[in-house]
Amino acid sequence: MTITPIRPGWHTPELRAAARHITRRRLLTLTAAATVLAFAVELPTPGAAAAARLDAARITEFPFTLGVASGDPLPGSVVLWTRLAPAPYQPDGGMPAESVDVDWEMADDETFGTSVAKGTVIAHPEFHHTVHVEAQGLEPGRVYYYRFRTGTWISETGRTRTAPAADSSTPALSFAAVSCQAYTDGYFTAHRHLAEDDVDLVLHLGDYLYEYAVDAAGGARKYTDRVLPALYDRESTTLEDYRLRYALYKTDADLRAAHARHPFVVTFDDHETENNYAGSVPQNTVPTEEFLLRRAAAYRAYWENQPLRLPQLPVGPDMQLYRRLHWGLRAQFDILDTRQYRSDQAYNDTKHVSGPESEDPARTMTGAVQERWLLDGWTASRALWNVVPQQVCFSRRRLDLNADPKLSMDAWDGYPAARRRLLDGAKAAGIENLMVLSGDVHVGYAFDIKDDFDDPDSRTLGTEIVATSVTSGRDGSEQPANWTTYMTANPHLKFYDGRRGYVKVTLEQTQARADFKTVPYVTTPGAELTTAASFVTEVGEQGLRRA
Repeated sequence: MTITPIRPGWHTPELRAAARHITRRRLLTLTAAATVLAFAVELPTPGAAAAARLDAARITEFPFTLGVASGDPLPGSVVLWTRLAPAPYQPDGGMPAESVDVDWEMADDETFGTSVAKGTVIAHPEFHHTVHVEAQGLEPGRVYYYRFRTGTWISETGRTRTAPAADSSTPALSFAAVSCQAYTDGYFTAHRHLAEDDVDLVLHLGDYLYEYAVDAAGGARKYTDRVLPALYDRESTTLEDYRLRYALYKTDADLRAAHARHPFVVTFDDHETENNYAGSVPQNTVPTEEFLLRRAAAYRAYWENQPLRLPQLPVGPDMQLYRRLHWGLRAQFDILDTRQYRSDQAYNDTKHVSGPESEDPARTMTGAVQERWLLDGWTASRALWNVVPQQVCFSRRRLDLNADPKLSMDAWDGYPAARRRLLDGAKAAGIENLMVLSGDVHVGYAFDIKDDFDDPDSRTLGTEIVATSVTSGRDGSEQPANWTTYMTANPHLKFYDGRRGYVKVTLEQTQARADFKTVPYVTTPGAELTTAASFVTEVGEQGLRRA
């Protein structure tokens, strides 16, 4: 079954009829979901889904061009990922519409002298020849090496690790937080340094890619040694578009190196679909059903190209991305999705003073189900540190020095009642060591989370660490033009830096440490990494201070 690619402003009558099964309240039935998915992401109908089998010996070019990755580590399991794409800049990746066997192997060492796990999976054309292996039966708290093989071709070797046993008191845990990597804004130098850093895992907080057009020279990269295909010089709206955009990003050697070295835990923000969308409400003025078809395509491509487990596989425009991971008794990670279920931004998503529209207690950032899941998870938590990887600034961020300042309506400042419910829930659950991780704003921040942001002397309930961008915003500067204003207007803001990089966080038994790693430029490759600042907060006595 061949479906004409979706383009803005045009749909077949059949597609529009299928789209009517979607409402703002979610898909009503799995049957409706399957119908919409078939149209939205250009998959065959269930009766035609059994593709012919390809003899892997017929693959004549190296197929593992997009590298390998791992993610979502559990005590006895980890996800392994790759994709077969001999020609990654082609819509079909250079692969025929046939299924092919892919062997995988895990070992204790890089030489693969003794395999500890192995198997064979099928790379289906319906999933763009991506592979997701949920390797089981592994030992907790262990480093492993892995690779893939198809035909005569062997992938590069990846390194991953499992989480410690659930009831174990582990040594210090270190992780990196990254966000916002616009290909057109520069080189992924931060990822190269991250690949060389000693961390247990990487938390990607969103904007893994951007939907915007990429010109032949790669934007600010200003390529002179290559010409990118014209098919990238358009905004992503279809499944083909999003798949191609992931292929472009994953051809970057620095990003591939970070994935091959560390397990990733990922969550999306807006640009994996469309800038500043809110639930089923698009930024652009298109019908809701049309946007949800685009969202279905974007979510499908996201799952295909990330090391995610089967429960995260989307159904139409719905995807349960929020989930919980544990690192022994050291940390509980509650990974949030603040895009898919949120209320539309107040005041037309402009910078605005707080008012009746933004303060409406019915407004939600996470949706009622996810909010209750988070609060219940805190109540049951046995972890020393409760870490919440999510997308947008959680703490209050006054944007000017006026008595009634303007705030960002896209961040938690535009949803203050929802934030209040979470803070009250953390207090009720007795959460003493709370850390919120955020991205989105292309700068590094360190906040004390106050019980009352209008009272600097109120209790500090936790800390918020905001990871700057990998490239978005281009080179940046140490002190942006609004640095003095923000530092003066927000006494709970302890650090603000506008350069690119990532944050390394170490959770110890008595304290947490955050090291803000920055590079001076990204529009040319090869920048050196420095530590811009380091902060610690103590167990049982939250509040950031310089290390």
